[in-house]
Formats: sequence, structure tokens, C-alpha cells
Amino acid sequence: MTQHLLVTPEPLFTGKGAWLKSAFPDRRTLNVLLTILLVVTVCALVYSARRIIVIFIFAILFAYLLDPVVKFLQRHSLFFRNLRGPAVVEVYVAFVLLVMVAGYKGAPRIASNTVKLIDEIPVLLDGLSTGDIVTQLGDKYDWSNKQEVRFRAFLGRHTQDVQSVVQLADRYLSDAAAVLLCLVLIQILAIFFLRDGEHIAGGFIRLLIPFDRQAKAHAIAQQLHLVLTRYMRAQVLLCACSFAFYSAVLWLFSFPHAIALAVLGGLLEFIPVAGWTSTAAVILAVGMIGHAHWGWMAALLVLWRLIQDYFISPRLLGRELEMHPLAAIFAVLVGGEVGGIVGIYLAVPVIAAMQVILRGEAAPEPSRLRNRDQSEAASSFTAAVAD
Repeated sequence: MTQHLLVTPEPLFTGKGAWLKSAFPDRRTLNVLLTILLVVTVCALVYSARRIIVIFIFAILFAYLLDPVVKFLQRHSLFFRNLRGPAVVEVYVAFVLLVMVAGYKGAPRIASNTVKLIDEIPVLLDGLSTGDIVTQLGDKYDWSNKQEVRFRAFLGRHTQDVQSVVQLADRYLSDAAAVLLCLVLIQILAIFFLRDGEHIAGGFIRLLIPFDRQAKAHAIAQQLHLVLTRYMRAQVLLCACSFAFYSAVLWLFSFPHAIALAVLGGLLEFIPVAGWTSTAAVILAVGMIGHAHWGWMAALLVLWRLIQDYFISPRLLGRELEMHPLAAIFAVLVGGEVGGIVGIYLAVPVIAAMQVILRGEAAPEPSRLRNRDQSEAASSFTAAVAD
């Protein structure tokens, strides 16, 4: 009896939805694609809102600058001891009163000089572009014809540089109102971080971190708090060094308004690049007008800048943030190349914060540490009893 073997072809669909499963990516690939899409979307949102984020970051740093004063008033206040909110109010009231007193003392002179400066800046910029400033300076300081010719030739060789300076000054003047508004907004936002900073950090941890990792996140947040506190302390010390240098040198060369210029230089030390360049421009302008030794002053300012940027600042920041001075210099240079003035200011604290986060992630969980210590203690106690 012959048996016929029936060879049936394999069906096209071996099961329900098999074609769909073979056509679309599997679950793992889909998760990877969705994760990449989420990261790209978050990066795009951060880039779009980078100015607002920078304002909030500077508000946090300003809050850390005022935090030691708030803590001091919180401990030694006569009427609101151990109360955080009233201490913040007292600090801001004292700050406003200080500004009002300083404004009352120097407001008329500042207002008249500001109006005069605003009126003269367009004329000065136009004179730089056309070269008429050579004749004006020659008439004012009794220059000879050779000096005028040399200066006019210098302006002719650097026409493009002069025009770029004029455009840069024009842009800064037009953005002055926006910068002032940002400064006011930073001070307002700092009030909330000073008063409720700990609750804000705790809320973010509870919202974004899983429950089993919240203990480690709190430990990392505490380390970040210490790093930012040390960073602002280092900035204050750098400002004090600049104030001492400006005071000594201005007094040595008998510059007018020496203390005011030294205070200005110390305060502007908080602003990288633009701060010390503005201070140098004001000091040299006062020296030229007052016929002081502005040439020697310019040389000393350049020397001080080199010492401050490549010796004092890296060592001080490295000591406070447990970072090598070369790493601090590298972070500042890279930050300036990537983000300009903002990058210079935020490079060192960002690198220090990344170190804290990486060390915190590499460390074991606090709960695991406690369990391990308890188990070691129990085993040692058991061994002791057995002996």
C-alpha cells in the first residue's frame, strides 16, 4: 500500500499578529528609540529656555551669597530668632536701606555724570569711526602734529577693530535695560531660594527620584550644597583680594576717588571678564582725566590680572572645591569657549557638581551602609560571645 506524503506549504501567518510583530521593532528597540527621543526633546527644551535657566542658576548663586548673613541673623535676631522668613526680610531691608543711603549721598553726582556720559557716548563713538577724535584729543592735551599723525595712522590701520568696538558698545548700551531687569529678577527669585530652598530640593527629589534611591539623592544634594557654599566663599575671598589690591595701588599713585574705585573693582570681580575690564577702563579713564600715572597703572592692572587668573583664583577654587588648579584653569578656558562670560562663571561649579554627582553615584546606598554596619557589628558580637 502506497502512502502518499502530503507536503503542505508553511502558512504565511503562523499566528495572530505575527506579520505585525515581524514588521515593527521589538519592545527593546522601541524603548531605546523612545529614550533617545525623550533625551533629544529635553535637550531642545533646555536650549530654548537657556536664558531663563541661567537666570535661575544665578538666583541660586546669589541666594548662596546671602545665606551666611541670613543664618547669622536667624541665630542672633532680637525679635525673630530661629525664624528663616523674617531673617530673609531683614537682609533685604538692610540691603535696600544701604542702596538708598549710597544713592542719597552720590545720587546727584551719579545722575549728572550719567546724563553727561549718555550724551557724550554717541559723539565719542562717531569720532572713533571718522577719526575726528584725534583732533579733539590733540586740542585738549596739546598734542603735536606728529602725535596726531601717528594716532590717526593707528586708527587707520585698525579701522575694522574700531568699528567692531563701536558696534559692541552700541549693543551693550541697547541691552543695558534688559541686563538691569535680569538683575532685579535674580534678586527677587533669590528670596524664594533663601526661604524655601531645602523644601524645593526635597520636592524635586520626591518628584523625580524613585523611592529606593531618595536617600542617596538627599546625600548628593547635601554635598552639592556644601560645594556651592564653598564656591561662593571663594568668590568673596577673590573680591576681597581685588579690593585690597585696588586700594593699595590707587592710594600709591594718588588717584582721585581711590576708595570708591576700589569698592567698584571688588564688587565687579563677581562678573568674569566684563567686570575687571570695566574696572580697568574706569580706573584708566579717571587717571587720564586727573593726569595721574595711568601708564604704570595699566601695566600693574595687566600684571594683577595674570596673577589673579592663573595663580590666586585656581589655587583658591581648587582648595575650596577639592579640585586641582590645572583643572580649574581648564574648566574656565573651556567654559569661556563654549558659553562666553556665563560659561566662564559657571564652568568651575558645574565641574565640581559633576564630581559630587559621580562620587555619589559610585558610593553605596546609605541604607545598605547601615545594614552592612549592623551585620558586621552583629557578626563581631557573635564571635565575641563564642570566644
